[in-house]
Amino acid sequence: MAKKVKAKPVSRWSRFKNMDVLVLITVFFLNVFGLVMIYSASSYSNSTSLLIKQAIAVGGGIVLMLGTVFVGHTILKKLWWLIYGVAVIFLALVKTSLGVESHGARRWIHFPGIPFNIQPAEIAKIAVIITTALMICWMGNEIRNIWKVMIACGILAGPLALEIILFTKNMSTTIILCGIVGLMFFLASPCYKDYLIIAGIAVGLAAVFILISLFTDWAGFRGSRITAWLNPEEYGQETGYQTKQALYAIGSGGIGGKGLGQSMQKLNYLPEAQNDMIFSIICEEWGLFGAFTIMFVFAVLIWRIALIAMRAKSLFSSMLACGVLAHIALQVILNIAVVTNSVPNTGVSLPFISYGGSSVLCLLIEIGIVLSVNCETKEKNRDEIERRTKEYDDGNRTMPNT
Repeated sequence: MAKKVKAKPVSRWSRFKNMDVLVLITVFFLNVFGLVMIYSASSYSNSTSLLIKQAIAVGGGIVLMLGTVFVGHTILKKLWWLIYGVAVIFLALVKTSLGVESHGARRWIHFPGIPFNIQPAEIAKIAVIITTALMICWMGNEIRNIWKVMIACGILAGPLALEIILFTKNMSTTIILCGIVGLMFFLASPCYKDYLIIAGIAVGLAAVFILISLFTDWAGFRGSRITAWLNPEEYGQETGYQTKQALYAIGSGGIGGKGLGQSMQKLNYLPEAQNDMIFSIICEEWGLFGAFTIMFVFAVLIWRIALIAMRAKSLFSSMLACGVLAHIALQVILNIAVVTNSVPNTGVSLPFISYGGSSVLCLLIEIGIVLSVNCETKEKNRDEIERRTKEYDDGNRTMPNT
């Protein structure tokens, strides 16, 4: 009988050779394109200030991404409580003197001596991905029980979602946070029927909320956003102004676009053109061709992350990749839906492209987690091949059964 062969230890530096090239290319393209569009959308008023800030954030994010690959994602099993605790504490600090208000929203914190603001909601997304992946591993076969899953979702997303609603009044981030948890459990569970029923109930409740908003003032400013969504022309000078200007940008771009830097809507017509509405500037300057190209690149990135998740060697690793997939997919879909007035206007940034330091930093850390999962898969596949080859050479020249 062939003796067992212990795999040789793998140098951490060798992990950089095992990173997924297609993920790196798509992320690099999206970040560079994002810098170009941020400069284009803001150059008329802010010169290069926003470009420099975003470039620094992208550079820092790349360092953190590579650092995550080097350290490995398995350390997150030990640090989950620390990351979750930091997210909870930072969200609470928004209501203190450290909180920063901008454009009528108080969603950032600033520590003395640090030259940038921090958006705790972005850290909360990473925290909920890690804790949900661990919860799925801990539950085991109990994941088939939809009631226990719902309790687990409440435990995971409840505290963070409650803080986000109460302290930052950011409904869009709450939806994304709950969506990440729900999609991760959906992808991990074999019982799809229960989730489809819950999704149907959620759609029904949303429809009731829309109807109530149309006939009463109970929903407040969120209700006004719904009425503006249904009648953007009627509320074009009020709550529907941003959406109306975004649609003008999309329509005027045509198929080929006006050309880079030639947008008219960014000239004080479209508010926050470099943030949530940057996709409309892409449509205006690059046309439908540019818009579909960006959507295609996002589709390739999401597809590649899905492959990495399916090939992962452990449930925890697979769920981490699924969480990142859910986060990116949800934000891309919601951002484009908002810009095209397919859903009511709510603040959702376009991943890697919209202006925002905290967002791009946390997204690149998540990409580092995905790359680390892929490196682990390749290392284990290599070790398995070496082990079987060694057993074949030392044994009876018969390859062991697979």
